[in-house]
Amino acid sequence: MQLRPLYTVRFIYPDGWDVELTAPGGTEEHHYYFAEGRCEGTIAGRFRAGNHPRRRTDQTFAMNMQGFIETDDGALIMVDYQGYGRTYPPGRRQVVGAAWHIASHEKYRFLNDSICVISGEVRRLKPPPAPLEQKDIQLVFVIAELVWEAPPD
Repeated sequence: MQLRPLYTVRFIYPDGWDVELTAPGGTEEHHYYFAEGRCEGTIAGRFRAGNHPRRRTDQTFAMNMQGFIETDDGALIMVDYQGYGRTYPPGRRQVVGAAWHIASHEKYRFLNDSICVISGEVRRLKPPPAPLEQKDIQLVFVIAELVWEAPPD
């Protein structure tokens, strides 16, 4: 199998909320964030989404993001991102995941049965302002299509 780069999305969360649940087993967090940004690459355009991740007791974020890309050429692509926001390394945490897309525009219909992968980072401004707010953090995801190849005989 191969990976074919599709686009890089850079976004911030201008608004967000969270609820903490504490019990003898630890603290779990549930979040909701509005995402706004831009995609560049084979797919280029405005990105908007809602992410409602859960932060597990091991501090890993379980990403659950749905939204859309309004492409520069007038198409609408719905997106679904699932994955993990790792706790490391500090200051540039890693993100890994999978992405699915749906589009009716002929140019992007190849995405409708594709599976894509995400490799990304959570980046704080340097130096981080005090107090640090969610809007001061940028997320950068590289999205690549998993290209099918026949397994060996």
